[in-house]
Amino acid sequence: MFDINTVRADFPILSRQVNGKPLVYLDNGASAQKPQVVIDAVICGYGEEYANVHRGLHFLSNLSTEKYEGTRAIVARFLNAPSEDDIIFNSGTTEGINMVAYAWAMPRMQARDEIVLSVMEHHANIVPWHFLRERQGIVIKWVDVDANGDLDPQAVIDAITPRTKLVAVTQVSNVLGTVVDVKTITTGAHAKGVPVLVDGSQGAVHMAVDVADIGCDFYVITGHKLYGPSGSGAIYVHPDRMSEMQPFMGGGDMIREVSKDAVTYNDPPMKFEAGTPGIVQTIGFGVALEYMMGLGMENIAAHETALRDYASQRLNGLNWINVQGHSATKAAIFSFTLDGAAHAHDISTVLDKKGVAVRAGSHCAMPLMEHLGLNATCRASFGLYNTTDEVDVLIDALELCHDLFA
Repeated sequence: MFDINTVRADFPILSRQVNGKPLVYLDNGASAQKPQVVIDAVICGYGEEYANVHRGLHFLSNLSTEKYEGTRAIVARFLNAPSEDDIIFNSGTTEGINMVAYAWAMPRMQARDEIVLSVMEHHANIVPWHFLRERQGIVIKWVDVDANGDLDPQAVIDAITPRTKLVAVTQVSNVLGTVVDVKTITTGAHAKGVPVLVDGSQGAVHMAVDVADIGCDFYVITGHKLYGPSGSGAIYVHPDRMSEMQPFMGGGDMIREVSKDAVTYNDPPMKFEAGTPGIVQTIGFGVALEYMMGLGMENIAAHETALRDYASQRLNGLNWINVQGHSATKAAIFSFTLDGAAHAHDISTVLDKKGVAVRAGSHCAMPLMEHLGLNATCRASFGLYNTTDEVDVLIDALELCHDLFA
């Protein structure tokens, strides 16, 4: 059973005040708060159990290694990956996508080869492909969203040509909240022999993920959005793609033997994890995923769907608010502007005075902002610990903004 009061009690920061007001944290799309179990795991990891992993034979090293490697199985279970060997640890989605760009795409792409992106992508799923455009002459093909902010899967599939080598799409827009039918895109792309990368940074937070059902080749997640520590994350890689990847970082752990004349690499996934990793961050990441699975991803999704519907109703009741994106299937993420000259930064500042934390700016999605004809929006993004009462506080604070800037 999902009891919101019990859940909120798990997050100590939610009891604090900001500017003399109870904190209403609605910036979960950028980074989520941490439950006490994750905080405790990090404190314990550094204070009582810390040692480097894999290399030592002493008690602390063995303990750290056991907990660190145990997280691999937790991530596999969270994503329903067939094997924990399909999981590569990293510092988050940005590193995961760059790994695909350098380790898989760069060795197999030539000038005029194509990558298909949606206009909704976060910069983390754009800039690495620009590197290949600048350095190897590849072509980025863009697929727009419709007036409601929906991405037509068939439009993505139709953008594929014989020169297309990869489709890379988000599962949930971090700006519009649009949920993308990545399974249909993957099926259509595979029918044309093209692999698919799914950016699950927002998707994995709001819904149960089944990479086996989606069928994608790469699925990236980041720990700090999943109620875990920053500097943690993972990527699921299908075994067929894993066998095609070349190491893009060299160092300890990713090798078996090194001589003056040759290197023998370790087996995957270790082959792609060079150097001392974020040991404690990764252990905390595993604790966060277990916390979410303990609540039940279906329960989290149901709670956030109710929040989404209530927030939509309240925001739609304000005829001077312009909400971007009206997909019938969206997560509890709302980007908006106010009528008049008020800048998103001004709105955010006023909301902060009422204890309401939202994001303001382009949200690392400048191509989407250009498509929408905007420079910036405010974004309220809800998480598993938010409440309808907090929606009401947001609305009251927005009404104050309207009074100030009208």
